[in-house]
Amino acid sequence: MKGFVDEPNYTIDLLEEGTTLSDVIDNHIYEQALVEKNAFFVADLGNVVKKHIQWQNVMAQIKPFYTVKCNTSTALIEILAALGIGFACASKNEIALVQSFGVAPENIIYTSMCKQLSQIKYAAKNGIDILVCDNETELMKIARNHPSAKLLLHIATEASSEGEEMSMDFGSTLKNSRHLLECAKELGVEVVGVKFHISSFCKDLQAYSHAVSDARCVFDMGVEFGFNMNILDIGGGFSGAEFQLEEIYSAISPLLDIYFPPESGVSVIAEPGSYYVASSFTLAVNIIAKKVVARDQNKELEPSPNDEPAYMYYMNDGVYGSFASKLTDNTIAVPSVHKKYSKEEAVFASSLWGPSSDGLDQVIEHCLLPELNVGDWVTFDNMGANTLGEQSAFNDFQKPPVYYLISAFDWYEMQDAGITLDTTMKNFFVVSSCFHASQEDRISAPA
Repeated sequence: MKGFVDEPNYTIDLLEEGTTLSDVIDNHIYEQALVEKNAFFVADLGNVVKKHIQWQNVMAQIKPFYTVKCNTSTALIEILAALGIGFACASKNEIALVQSFGVAPENIIYTSMCKQLSQIKYAAKNGIDILVCDNETELMKIARNHPSAKLLLHIATEASSEGEEMSMDFGSTLKNSRHLLECAKELGVEVVGVKFHISSFCKDLQAYSHAVSDARCVFDMGVEFGFNMNILDIGGGFSGAEFQLEEIYSAISPLLDIYFPPESGVSVIAEPGSYYVASSFTLAVNIIAKKVVARDQNKELEPSPNDEPAYMYYMNDGVYGSFASKLTDNTIAVPSVHKKYSKEEAVFASSLWGPSSDGLDQVIEHCLLPELNVGDWVTFDNMGANTLGEQSAFNDFQKPPVYYLISAFDWYEMQDAGITLDTTMKNFFVVSSCFHASQEDRISAPA
Protein backbone atom coordinates (compact mmCIF):
# COMPACT_ATOMS: atom_id res chain seq x y z
CA MET A 1 0.00 0.00 0.00
CA LYS A 2 2.76 2.41 -0.94
CA GLY A 3 2.95 5.05 -3.67
CA PHE A 4 6.38 6.25 -4.69
CA VAL A 5 7.30 9.40 -6.58
CA ASP A 6 8.98 7.66 -9.49
CA GLU A 7 6.76 4.59 -9.84
CA PRO A 8 4.48 4.32 -12.89
CA ASN A 9 1.90 2.47 -10.80
CA TYR A 10 0.94 3.32 -7.26
CA THR A 11 -1.64 2.62 -4.62
CA ILE A 12 -4.05 5.02 -3.00
CA ASP A 13 -5.18 3.97 0.46
CA LEU A 14 -8.94 4.38 0.90
CA LEU A 15 -9.33 5.24 4.57
CA GLU A 16 -12.22 3.74 6.44
CA GLU A 17 -14.48 5.93 8.52
CA GLY A 18 -12.74 6.99 11.73
CA THR A 19 -9.23 6.66 10.31
CA THR A 20 -7.42 10.00 10.10
CA LEU A 21 -4.33 11.41 8.45
CA SER A 22 -2.63 11.31 11.86
CA ASP A 23 -3.36 7.58 12.10
CA VAL A 24 -1.68 7.02 8.73
CA ILE A 25 1.39 9.02 9.75
CA ASP A 26 1.58 7.13 13.05
CA ASN A 27 1.41 3.82 11.24
CA HIS A 28 4.18 4.63 8.78
CA ILE A 29 6.38 6.01 11.56
CA TYR A 30 5.87 2.74 13.41
CA GLU A 31 6.88 0.81 10.28
CA GLN A 32 9.93 3.00 9.69
CA ALA A 33 11.02 2.69 13.31
CA LEU A 34 11.56 -1.00 12.68
CA VAL A 35 13.71 -0.46 9.57
CA GLU A 36 15.73 2.48 8.18
CA LYS A 37 13.75 5.42 9.59
CA ASN A 38 13.64 7.20 6.25
CA ALA A 39 11.79 10.47 5.78
CA PHE A 40 8.46 10.13 3.96
CA PHE A 41 5.48 12.10 2.67
CA VAL A 42 1.79 11.40 3.17
CA ALA A 43 -0.42 12.94 0.48
CA ASP A 44 -4.17 13.45 0.86
CA LEU A 45 -5.50 13.40 -2.71
CA GLY A 46 -9.00 14.14 -1.45
CA ASN A 47 -7.73 17.56 -0.47
CA VAL A 48 -6.51 18.14 -4.04
CA VAL A 49 -10.00 17.43 -5.37
CA LYS A 50 -11.51 19.75 -2.76
CA LYS A 51 -9.18 22.51 -3.91
CA HIS A 52 -10.38 22.02 -7.48
CA ILE A 53 -14.02 22.16 -6.45
CA GLN A 54 -13.26 25.33 -4.46
CA TRP A 55 -11.59 26.82 -7.54
CA GLN A 56 -14.63 26.03 -9.67
CA ASN A 57 -16.92 27.65 -7.12
CA VAL A 58 -14.89 30.86 -6.71
CA MET A 59 -13.05 31.27 -10.04
CA ALA A 60 -15.63 29.71 -12.35
CA GLN A 61 -14.74 31.75 -15.45
CA ILE A 62 -10.97 31.20 -15.10
CA LYS A 63 -9.48 27.88 -16.27
CA PRO A 64 -6.60 26.61 -14.12
CA PHE A 65 -3.34 25.44 -15.69
CA TYR A 66 -1.42 23.68 -12.91
CA THR A 67 2.24 24.76 -12.55
CA VAL A 68 3.94 21.37 -12.87
CA LYS A 69 7.32 22.38 -11.40
CA CYS A 70 5.56 23.01 -8.08
CA ASN A 71 5.12 19.26 -7.51
CA THR A 72 5.75 16.52 -10.10
CA SER A 73 4.28 13.63 -8.13
CA THR A 74 2.83 11.21 -10.68
CA ALA A 75 -0.35 10.49 -8.73
CA LEU A 76 -0.97 14.20 -8.40
CA ILE A 77 -0.45 14.86 -12.12
CA GLU A 78 -2.75 12.01 -13.05
CA ILE A 79 -5.54 13.09 -10.72
CA LEU A 80 -5.34 16.68 -12.00
CA ALA A 81 -5.40 15.42 -15.59
CA ALA A 82 -8.48 13.36 -14.76
CA LEU A 83 -10.14 16.51 -13.42
CA GLY A 84 -9.62 18.21 -16.79
CA ILE A 85 -7.12 20.80 -15.58
CA GLY A 86 -4.58 22.33 -17.97
CA PHE A 87 -0.83 22.30 -17.28
CA ALA A 88 1.85 24.99 -17.29
CA CYS A 89 5.17 23.30 -18.07
CA ALA A 90 8.63 24.82 -17.81
CA SER A 91 10.75 22.03 -19.35
CA LYS A 92 10.83 19.11 -21.74
CA ASN A 93 10.59 16.63 -18.86
CA GLU A 94 7.47 18.29 -17.52
CA ILE A 95 5.84 18.26 -20.95
CA ALA A 96 6.69 14.56 -21.37
CA LEU A 97 5.32 13.75 -17.89
CA VAL A 98 2.02 15.50 -18.54
CA GLN A 99 1.58 14.03 -22.02
CA SER A 100 2.25 10.54 -20.64
CA PHE A 101 -1.18 10.86 -19.00
CA GLY A 102 -2.90 11.68 -22.27
CA VAL A 103 -3.18 15.44 -21.80
CA ALA A 104 -3.93 17.10 -25.14
CA PRO A 105 -1.38 19.63 -26.47
CA GLU A 106 -3.96 22.42 -26.37
CA ASN A 107 -4.17 21.94 -22.60
CA ILE A 108 -0.44 22.59 -22.15
CA ILE A 109 1.41 25.91 -22.18
CA TYR A 110 5.20 26.17 -22.23
CA THR A 111 5.99 28.86 -19.67
CA SER A 112 9.79 28.90 -19.42
CA MET A 113 11.19 32.39 -19.99
CA CYS A 114 14.66 31.10 -20.97
CA LYS A 115 14.22 28.19 -23.35
CA GLN A 116 16.89 25.92 -24.79
CA LEU A 117 16.69 25.55 -28.56
CA SER A 118 16.28 21.80 -28.23
CA GLN A 119 13.33 22.24 -25.90
CA ILE A 120 11.63 24.72 -28.22
CA LYS A 121 12.00 22.13 -30.99
CA TYR A 122 10.62 19.45 -28.67
CA ALA A 123 7.56 21.59 -27.96
CA ALA A 124 7.03 22.11 -31.70
CA LYS A 125 7.38 18.39 -32.42
CA ASN A 126 4.84 17.51 -29.74
CA GLY A 127 2.24 20.08 -30.71
CA ILE A 128 2.79 22.46 -27.79
CA ASP A 129 2.07 25.76 -29.53
CA ILE A 130 1.35 28.21 -26.70
CA LEU A 131 4.64 29.66 -25.46
CA VAL A 132 5.43 32.61 -23.18
CA CYS A 133 7.92 35.31 -24.18
CA ASP A 134 9.07 38.69 -22.80
CA ASN A 135 12.08 39.76 -24.90
CA GLU A 136 13.30 40.06 -28.47
CA THR A 137 16.07 37.45 -28.19
CA GLU A 138 13.60 34.80 -27.05
CA LEU A 139 11.18 35.86 -29.76
CA MET A 140 13.79 35.31 -32.47
CA LYS A 141 14.67 31.85 -31.07
CA ILE A 142 11.00 30.87 -31.20
CA ALA A 143 10.57 32.26 -34.73
CA ARG A 144 13.46 30.10 -36.01
CA ASN A 145 12.60 26.88 -34.18
CA HIS A 146 8.82 26.95 -33.73
CA PRO A 147 7.34 29.20 -36.44
CA SER A 148 3.79 27.97 -35.75
CA ALA A 149 3.97 28.97 -32.09
CA LYS A 150 1.28 31.11 -30.51
CA LEU A 151 2.79 33.55 -28.07
CA LEU A 152 1.65 35.06 -24.80
CA LEU A 153 3.56 38.27 -24.07
CA HIS A 154 4.60 38.31 -20.42
CA ILE A 155 4.19 41.86 -19.14
CA ALA A 156 5.77 43.34 -16.04
CA THR A 157 3.64 44.31 -13.06
CA GLU A 158 3.98 46.96 -10.38
CA ALA A 159 3.57 44.41 -7.59
CA SER A 160 6.07 44.62 -4.76
CA SER A 161 6.69 41.60 -2.55
CA GLU A 162 8.93 41.63 0.48
CA GLY A 163 9.14 37.85 0.52
CA GLU A 164 10.98 37.42 -2.79
CA GLU A 165 14.33 39.06 -2.22
CA MET A 166 16.09 36.61 -4.54
CA SER A 167 13.47 36.54 -7.29
CA MET A 168 14.33 37.50 -10.86
CA ASP A 169 12.22 40.09 -12.63
CA PHE A 170 10.46 38.92 -15.78
CA GLY A 171 8.05 40.78 -17.98
CA SER A 172 8.07 43.40 -20.68
CA THR A 173 7.11 47.04 -20.13
CA LEU A 174 4.19 48.48 -22.08
CA LYS A 175 6.58 50.41 -24.29
CA ASN A 176 8.67 47.36 -25.06
CA SER A 177 5.53 45.26 -25.62
CA ARG A 178 4.70 47.39 -28.64
CA HIS A 179 8.22 46.80 -29.97
CA LEU A 180 7.86 43.02 -29.43
CA LEU A 181 4.52 42.99 -31.23
CA GLU A 182 6.12 44.81 -34.15
CA CYS A 183 9.00 42.30 -34.21
CA ALA A 184 6.60 39.35 -34.05
CA LYS A 185 4.71 40.76 -37.02
CA GLU A 186 7.91 41.10 -39.03
CA LEU A 187 9.03 37.57 -38.09
CA GLY A 188 5.65 36.05 -38.89
CA VAL A 189 5.07 34.75 -35.35
CA GLU A 190 1.53 34.81 -34.05
CA VAL A 191 0.78 36.56 -30.75
CA VAL A 192 -2.48 35.43 -29.16
CA GLY A 193 -2.52 36.99 -25.72
CA VAL A 194 -0.93 38.38 -22.59
CA LYS A 195 0.36 36.94 -19.34
CA PHE A 196 1.20 38.61 -16.04
CA HIS A 197 2.20 37.18 -12.66
CA ILE A 198 1.74 38.58 -9.17
CA SER A 199 3.49 36.85 -6.29
CA SER A 200 1.53 35.35 -3.41
CA PHE A 201 3.68 37.56 -1.17
CA CYS A 202 2.08 40.68 -2.66
CA LYS A 203 -0.69 41.98 -0.39
CA ASP A 204 -1.73 44.93 -2.56
CA LEU A 205 -4.84 43.86 -4.48
CA GLN A 206 -4.56 47.01 -6.60
CA ALA A 207 -1.68 45.26 -8.33
CA TYR A 208 -4.22 42.98 -10.02
CA SER A 209 -6.30 45.95 -11.15
CA HIS A 210 -3.25 47.63 -12.69
CA ALA A 211 -2.11 44.40 -14.33
CA VAL A 212 -5.49 43.71 -15.94
CA SER A 213 -5.63 47.30 -17.22
CA ASP A 214 -2.11 46.99 -18.67
CA ALA A 215 -3.06 43.69 -20.29
CA ARG A 216 -5.98 45.41 -22.02
CA CYS A 217 -3.57 48.01 -23.39
CA VAL A 218 -1.35 45.31 -24.86
CA PHE A 219 -4.41 43.52 -26.29
CA ASP A 220 -5.35 46.74 -28.08
CA MET A 221 -1.80 47.07 -29.41
CA GLY A 222 -1.97 43.51 -30.68
CA VAL A 223 -5.22 44.16 -32.49
CA GLU A 224 -3.60 47.18 -34.16
CA PHE A 225 -0.93 44.86 -35.56
CA GLY A 226 -3.59 42.44 -36.80
CA PHE A 227 -3.17 39.72 -34.16
CA ASN A 228 -6.12 37.69 -32.89
CA MET A 229 -5.70 38.29 -29.16
CA ASN A 230 -7.81 35.72 -27.33
CA ILE A 231 -5.97 34.52 -24.16
CA LEU A 232 -5.39 36.35 -20.88
CA ASP A 233 -3.17 34.48 -18.39
CA ILE A 234 -3.29 35.98 -14.88
CA GLY A 235 -0.40 33.77 -13.70
CA GLY A 236 -0.02 32.22 -10.28
CA GLY A 237 0.38 33.59 -6.77
CA PHE A 238 -2.51 31.65 -5.22
CA SER A 239 -1.56 30.52 -1.72
CA GLY A 240 -4.34 27.99 -1.20
CA ALA A 241 -6.41 29.94 1.31
CA GLU A 242 -10.05 30.33 0.23
CA PHE A 243 -10.21 33.90 1.52
CA GLN A 244 -7.20 34.88 -0.63
CA LEU A 245 -8.84 33.31 -3.68
CA GLU A 246 -12.02 35.27 -3.01
CA GLU A 247 -10.07 38.49 -2.48
CA ILE A 248 -8.23 38.11 -5.77
CA TYR A 249 -11.40 37.30 -7.67
CA SER A 250 -13.19 40.27 -6.10
CA ALA A 251 -10.32 42.50 -7.23
CA ILE A 252 -10.16 41.30 -10.84
CA SER A 253 -13.76 40.30 -11.61
CA PRO A 254 -15.11 43.84 -12.21
CA LEU A 255 -12.22 44.64 -14.54
CA LEU A 256 -12.59 41.36 -16.40
CA ASP A 257 -16.25 42.20 -16.98
CA ILE A 258 -15.23 45.59 -18.38
CA TYR A 259 -12.10 44.76 -20.38
CA PHE A 260 -12.57 41.06 -21.21
CA PRO A 261 -16.32 40.30 -21.12
CA PRO A 262 -17.52 36.83 -22.19
CA GLU A 263 -18.72 38.17 -25.55
CA SER A 264 -15.14 39.29 -26.36
CA GLY A 265 -14.18 35.65 -26.91
CA VAL A 266 -11.13 35.97 -24.65
CA SER A 267 -10.28 32.90 -22.58
CA VAL A 268 -9.04 33.78 -19.10
CA ILE A 269 -6.63 31.27 -17.57
CA ALA A 270 -4.40 31.09 -14.48
CA GLU A 271 -1.40 29.07 -13.27
CA PRO A 272 -2.08 27.90 -9.70
CA GLY A 273 0.60 25.66 -8.24
CA SER A 274 0.92 25.83 -4.46
CA TYR A 275 -2.83 26.36 -4.30
CA TYR A 276 -3.51 22.75 -5.29
CA VAL A 277 -0.74 20.94 -3.47
CA ALA A 278 0.73 22.78 -0.48
CA SER A 279 -1.75 21.65 2.16
CA SER A 280 -2.16 18.17 0.68
CA PHE A 281 1.30 16.86 1.63
CA THR A 282 2.77 16.23 5.09
CA LEU A 283 6.45 15.38 5.59
CA ALA A 284 7.77 13.22 8.44
CA VAL A 285 11.50 13.36 9.24
CA ASN A 286 13.68 11.58 11.76
CA ILE A 287 16.20 13.12 14.16
CA ILE A 288 19.55 11.51 13.29
CA ALA A 289 21.94 13.59 15.44
CA LYS A 290 21.85 16.09 18.28
CA LYS A 291 24.22 18.71 19.65
CA VAL A 292 23.99 20.71 22.87
CA VAL A 293 25.12 24.34 22.62
CA ALA A 294 25.94 26.14 25.87
CA ARG A 295 24.59 29.68 26.21
CA ASP A 296 27.98 31.19 26.80
CA GLN A 297 29.24 29.65 23.56
CA ASN A 298 26.72 31.39 21.35
CA LYS A 299 25.41 34.81 22.29
CA GLU A 300 23.16 34.94 19.21
CA LEU A 301 20.81 32.23 20.45
CA GLU A 302 17.27 33.23 21.24
CA PRO A 303 16.54 33.13 24.98
CA SER A 304 14.60 30.12 26.24
CA PRO A 305 12.02 30.42 29.03
CA ASN A 306 14.22 28.49 31.46
CA ASP A 307 17.58 29.84 30.25
CA GLU A 308 18.85 26.32 29.64
CA PRO A 309 21.32 25.26 26.93
CA ALA A 310 20.06 25.26 23.35
CA TYR A 311 19.90 22.25 21.02
CA MET A 312 20.86 21.70 17.42
CA TYR A 313 18.99 18.80 15.83
CA TYR A 314 19.99 17.15 12.55
CA MET A 315 17.27 15.54 10.41
CA ASN A 316 17.43 13.04 7.56
CA ASP A 317 16.10 15.65 5.11
CA GLY A 318 17.10 19.25 4.52
CA VAL A 319 17.49 22.14 2.08
CA TYR A 320 19.25 19.89 -0.45
CA GLY A 321 16.11 17.75 -0.45
CA SER A 322 12.53 18.47 0.52
CA PHE A 323 13.26 21.90 2.03
CA ALA A 324 14.94 23.28 -1.11
CA SER A 325 12.56 26.27 -1.19
CA LYS A 326 14.28 27.52 1.97
CA LEU A 327 17.16 28.67 -0.25
CA THR A 328 14.95 30.87 -2.46
CA ASP A 329 12.17 32.32 -0.30
CA ASN A 330 11.38 33.31 3.25
CA THR A 331 8.76 30.66 3.93
CA ILE A 332 9.25 29.21 7.40
CA ALA A 333 8.40 25.55 7.95
CA VAL A 334 6.58 24.84 11.20
CA PRO A 335 7.68 21.64 13.00
CA SER A 336 5.41 19.44 15.09
CA VAL A 337 6.89 16.95 17.54
CA HIS A 338 5.41 13.53 16.92
CA LYS A 339 5.94 12.02 20.36
CA LYS A 340 3.57 12.89 23.18
CA TYR A 341 4.77 15.37 25.77
CA SER A 342 3.19 17.30 28.61
CA LYS A 343 2.26 20.96 28.20
CA GLU A 344 4.15 21.56 31.43
CA GLU A 345 7.32 20.01 30.01
CA ALA A 346 10.25 22.38 29.57
CA VAL A 347 10.95 23.73 26.07
CA PHE A 348 14.34 24.81 24.79
CA ALA A 349 15.74 27.11 22.13
CA SER A 350 16.35 24.81 19.16
CA SER A 351 17.44 24.84 15.54
CA LEU A 352 16.79 22.19 12.89
CA TRP A 353 19.35 21.19 10.27
CA GLY A 354 19.60 18.85 7.30
CA PRO A 355 22.10 15.98 7.15
CA SER A 356 24.78 17.57 4.94
CA SER A 357 26.88 19.38 7.63
CA ASP A 358 26.70 22.40 5.32
CA GLY A 359 26.17 25.80 6.90
CA LEU A 360 23.42 26.52 4.37
CA ASP A 361 21.54 23.37 5.33
CA GLN A 362 19.60 25.07 8.11
CA VAL A 363 15.87 24.38 7.91
CA ILE A 364 14.78 26.36 10.99
CA GLU A 365 16.99 28.93 12.68
CA HIS A 366 15.10 29.37 15.96
CA CYS A 367 12.17 27.54 17.55
CA LEU A 368 11.11 26.27 20.98
CA LEU A 369 10.84 22.50 21.35
CA PRO A 370 10.86 19.97 24.16
CA GLU A 371 14.12 18.07 24.33
CA LEU A 372 14.28 15.52 21.53
CA ASN A 373 16.41 12.39 21.21
CA VAL A 374 17.99 10.66 18.24
CA GLY A 375 15.27 8.51 16.68
CA ASP A 376 12.40 10.92 17.46
CA TRP A 377 10.18 12.11 14.65
CA VAL A 378 9.13 15.60 13.59
CA THR A 379 6.38 16.34 11.08
CA PHE A 380 5.78 19.35 8.82
CA ASP A 381 2.39 20.25 7.38
CA ASN A 382 1.85 22.17 4.12
CA MET A 383 4.83 20.54 2.40
CA GLY A 384 3.35 19.90 -1.04
CA ALA A 385 4.86 22.86 -2.89
CA ASN A 386 8.43 22.84 -4.27
CA THR A 387 9.45 19.79 -2.24
CA LEU A 388 9.41 16.93 -4.77
CA GLY A 389 11.61 18.32 -7.53
CA GLU A 390 15.05 17.12 -8.55
CA GLN A 391 17.16 16.35 -5.49
CA SER A 392 20.77 17.14 -4.71
CA ALA A 393 23.48 14.56 -5.31
CA PHE A 394 24.55 14.87 -1.66
CA ASN A 395 25.76 11.44 -0.54
CA ASP A 396 23.07 8.86 -1.34
CA PHE A 397 20.12 11.15 -0.69
CA GLN A 398 16.97 9.96 -2.45
CA LYS A 399 13.49 11.37 -2.73
CA PRO A 400 11.34 10.37 0.23
CA PRO A 401 8.58 7.92 -0.66
CA VAL A 402 5.05 9.26 -0.94
CA TYR A 403 2.10 7.40 0.57
CA TYR A 404 -1.15 8.43 -1.08
CA LEU A 405 -4.52 8.33 0.62
CA ILE A 406 -8.09 9.49 0.27
CA SER A 407 -10.84 9.19 2.86
CA ALA A 408 -13.88 7.08 2.08
CA PHE A 409 -16.02 10.17 2.67
CA ASP A 410 -14.09 12.20 0.07
CA TRP A 411 -14.13 9.28 -2.36
CA TYR A 412 -17.91 8.90 -2.24
CA GLU A 413 -18.42 12.66 -2.30
CA MET A 414 -16.46 12.69 -5.57
CA GLN A 415 -18.62 9.94 -6.98
CA ASP A 416 -21.77 11.85 -6.03
CA ALA A 417 -20.36 14.95 -7.72
CA GLY A 418 -19.80 12.97 -10.93
CA ILE A 419 -16.00 12.81 -10.58
CA THR A 420 -15.21 9.19 -11.43
CA LEU A 421 -11.44 9.01 -11.24
CA ASP A 422 -11.45 5.23 -11.29
CA THR A 423 -12.50 5.28 -14.95
CA THR A 424 -10.06 7.99 -16.07
CA MET A 425 -6.97 7.20 -14.01
CA LYS A 426 -5.26 4.09 -15.36
CA ASN A 427 -2.11 3.81 -13.23
CA PHE A 428 -3.46 3.52 -9.72
CA PHE A 429 -5.23 1.11 -7.44
CA VAL A 430 -7.54 2.09 -4.59
CA VAL A 431 -7.17 -0.24 -1.62
CA SER A 432 -9.32 -0.16 1.50
CA SER A 433 -7.02 0.43 4.46
CA CYS A 434 -7.30 -0.20 8.15
CA PHE A 435 -4.33 0.40 10.44
CA HIS A 436 -4.13 -1.97 13.36
CA ALA A 437 -1.20 -0.68 15.40
CA SER A 438 -2.43 0.70 18.70
CA GLN A 439 -1.85 4.33 19.63
CA GLU A 440 0.46 3.23 22.43
CA ASP A 441 2.49 1.05 20.06
CA ARG A 442 2.84 3.83 17.52
CA ILE A 443 4.00 6.47 19.96
CA SER A 444 6.47 4.24 21.75
CA ALA A 445 8.16 2.81 18.66
CA PRO A 446 11.71 1.63 19.35
CA ALA A 447 14.59 4.05 18.76
